[in-house]
Amino acid sequence: MNSNVRTIKLSGILDGVRGNELRREINDILADGTNILLIDMKEVNFVNSSGLGSLVSAMQVVRNANAKLFVCSINDQVRMLFELTKMDRIFQNFVDQDDFNRQYLTAKE
Repeated sequence: MNSNVRTIKLSGILDGVRGNELRREINDILADGTNILLIDMKEVNFVNSSGLGSLVSAMQVVRNANAKLFVCSINDQVRMLFELTKMDRIFQNFVDQDDFNRQYLTAKE
């Protein structure tokens, strides 16, 4: 299977409104044949419960499409939220895009 990778860069607050936008964006990306999505959260400074729920929902959509979803560049606040809610067990997290490229993409070649 040839891997088609897309990166989604988020910024600001990930809440219900932005989460709904994210889900629509992911559906469009999957419809284009992408099978690996990387959500870059470098510019995200806060995630609320609705935003977290939207990430979980996005993961379900991606899995149902037989694709993969990863996150990178999360800050300390988001990392703590992921750990407290056990989302760190659901989302494979990379330090940044370069780390993702080194660890995941290089291993696929």
